[in-house]
Amino acid sequence: MTDAQTTLGLPAIPDELVAALIDVVGRDGVHVDRARIDEFKDAYWIPGDETYAASAVVQPTTVEQVQDIVRLANRFEVPLWPHSQGRNLGHGGPSPRVRGAIQLGFQRMNRVLEIDDELAYAVVEPGVTWQDLHDAAREAGYALLTPCPDLGWGSIIGNSMDSGHTYQHYGADYLMPTGFEVVLPDGELLRTGQGALPGSTSWHTYKRSLGPALDPLFIQSNLGIVTKMGVWLKRLPEAYAPVTLVVEEDADLEAAVDAIRELRLAGVLEGVPAMYSTLRAAHMIRDAPVPPRPEPFTASELQEIGARAGVGAWAVRTSVWGDRELIAYKLRRISAVWEAIPSGRVEAADVYSSDEYDALTGSAAQIGIGIPTLKALESTPPHIAHLDISPVVPLRGNEIRRVVEQLRRNYAEAGMNFGAGIMVVGERSAVVIAGIRYDKTDESSARGAFALGRRMILELGELGYGDSRPHIEFMDLAAEQYSYNDHAYRRFVERIKDAVDPQGILAPGRHGIWPSAYRRGLKARPPV
Repeated sequence: MTDAQTTLGLPAIPDELVAALIDVVGRDGVHVDRARIDEFKDAYWIPGDETYAASAVVQPTTVEQVQDIVRLANRFEVPLWPHSQGRNLGHGGPSPRVRGAIQLGFQRMNRVLEIDDELAYAVVEPGVTWQDLHDAAREAGYALLTPCPDLGWGSIIGNSMDSGHTYQHYGADYLMPTGFEVVLPDGELLRTGQGALPGSTSWHTYKRSLGPALDPLFIQSNLGIVTKMGVWLKRLPEAYAPVTLVVEEDADLEAAVDAIRELRLAGVLEGVPAMYSTLRAAHMIRDAPVPPRPEPFTASELQEIGARAGVGAWAVRTSVWGDRELIAYKLRRISAVWEAIPSGRVEAADVYSSDEYDALTGSAAQIGIGIPTLKALESTPPHIAHLDISPVVPLRGNEIRRVVEQLRRNYAEAGMNFGAGIMVVGERSAVVIAGIRYDKTDESSARGAFALGRRMILELGELGYGDSRPHIEFMDLAAEQYSYNDHAYRRFVERIKDAVDPQGILAPGRHGIWPSAYRRGLKARPPV
């Protein structure tokens, strides 16, 4: 029994398994010391709570090692919980759903395997970050627009496997990933799409297969481990304009949402526009730290903050790409639509040429042109954490309003400040992200945040809005809301899970999918 198990009373990992893992990846790739394992736990979890403690961390460097690790886990019947960079903040980080599992970390599988400049795509391993890909494209001299989310330190594959958002062209409708290499739960290797053809030259250029397309089956699932993935890129445009759209009054929220929908449907707005309430807008658009205080701001205080930051009641961060003539045309179209909103205001947009992109400084401008940044983290006090609740909502102003008002009531009842970001992930829907901020050094503050998150998921579920990316604490609760026809969806995926992973080794409980042994009570699972 290792130090990690002795300290917390975790299930024993046989010494024979530890030795075998060391044989596979080397001693520096296997961690069983409690202090070292704790470096890989969720940094935003409740202090002092070890519900999701792992028993070990293993870090492979090759796909063959991943296959060997999966086979060993099956042989010794020890669950594995894969993570990439482990920076899924607000959703549980790298921590495993099942206490005592082995974390399979991909920080050392961090190679950009290919960048095809002509066809504008890359192929990456799971440890590759957004910053890594951006740097690799620049170092190769390619004029390619690389994608990124708000923080550039996370894994491209890890973010994609949890339906994370990027803001550039292929962020819309999650089009960026194409063509996976997957280690299945028995250690077998699979390539999806055109990759099933030996010597295929179309693997990362075409999204369909001969037969069912399997790529989506491995997103938010526990049916395989993605070890390679294609990433669609764009050419760096001749010119680019970061755009901020403001509505000064909350009463104009519905009109603003409907305007964004029509601009998206018309092709005037591309990518993933992001609309933020006052406090979030000041942070995400202006890089301004949110003033810390335990009690909610009053309406007049929020109005003053919005005016001072120039973000009003709601502000949209978006981008226009193309040549200068096209940008000028789109800005005219955007202005005509937005300024028809009673309190709508278009912030004067500077247009940058491609030789000016590297000189951009604010995060809003950098992210729009694919330059990774950490400013959202750097402008957050180190003791402040967040928990995200992410319902999917049709892109109608009245429905967005319905969800926003429900969230506001939840925040007010909990005595917390309202904060939301509306991610326009396509032309017909948005993910409304309620960011619950709390003091991660204060157990009471953290538990209050998780209690609030639980209420939000339940109440939104009753209204017909499902969480799209739940924290590990809420995976079962969120899955319970998707209950059509006695949970026909979940029962179908469970049948697939039991067929491909009969021992339930790989990520048991991920997004509410439990293997048979856990469902029948033969193995312990955390309570809902």
